[in-house]
Amino acid sequence: MLDSLPAPLRGVIASMLLALNTIACCTPLFIVAIFKLLLPFPAAQRFTDWLMGHIHEAWISNNKAWMDLLGHTRWKLSGLESLDYQHSYLITSNHQSWVDIMVLQYVLNRRIRPLKFFLKQELIWVPVIGLAWWALGFPFMKRYSKAYLEKHPEKKGKDLETTRKTCDKFRNNPVGIFNFVEGTRFAEGKHAQQKSPFKYLLKPKAGGIAFVLDAMGEQLEAIVNVTIHYPAGRPGYWDLLCGNVKDVVVHFQELKIPPQFIGKNYDQDGEYRLQFQGWINQLWEDKDALLEQMHREYPGKS
Repeated sequence: MLDSLPAPLRGVIASMLLALNTIACCTPLFIVAIFKLLLPFPAAQRFTDWLMGHIHEAWISNNKAWMDLLGHTRWKLSGLESLDYQHSYLITSNHQSWVDIMVLQYVLNRRIRPLKFFLKQELIWVPVIGLAWWALGFPFMKRYSKAYLEKHPEKKGKDLETTRKTCDKFRNNPVGIFNFVEGTRFAEGKHAQQKSPFKYLLKPKAGGIAFVLDAMGEQLEAIVNVTIHYPAGRPGYWDLLCGNVKDVVVHFQELKIPPQFIGKNYDQDGEYRLQFQGWINQLWEDKDALLEQMHREYPGKS
């Protein structure tokens, strides 16, 4: 094991392993993506999607390997028992660090399908990365601004219709859709600026999850509500690369989606919007209380 090496050297080694892993996995991914473009037949599309999904999982598994090699993180996990690889989920979590994404990938890899994020349609044109997102089946959405809709009221609902069409490919294929409800990483300055009523959380932004439920709620088995706590304090990505993230506490809560929240338009239905915001705020109150308990059970740096 390499955990006896100086932390900066471990960080350099981890960075190289991450880069090599990305190159090694993206090369076959892009080759398969070309075949996907050239063979627009259902059987070929299913096979290329299956193959690219396994390449995605291999990339995560290789990252798990170097994390274990360099770090010896102690994982304290709960609530994973009922998750099923054959089901579709909407996953959300509190957001403290860029490490959160690696933590979620580490724990959820091959328990559910690889996490996908809703992306703005314009991002598909980002060189290299846009192709990777497309190849991996990340859903691209087209949303019009309120100012645009005021000038073009005939376009109301068209953005959601477009997004629904992009989600049709998930109808018979399990998927893990991910959204950070807070929208940004926690920081004391942001917390104070928002005047957040929560001790450990920023205010939740309900619109993102509501949009997913509107576009594909009937396809989802449940919402997976994730709470992450780092006893030693919020780590940076360099801390992860250096193997300095020694303890991670993660709780998973599977929530059935209330049927009254499926197929509703968050932007245009004011009554539904208030009800949904109240539901999300209650989840955040419960999450804040759970984080308080985690801080007591796994004390460390505040």
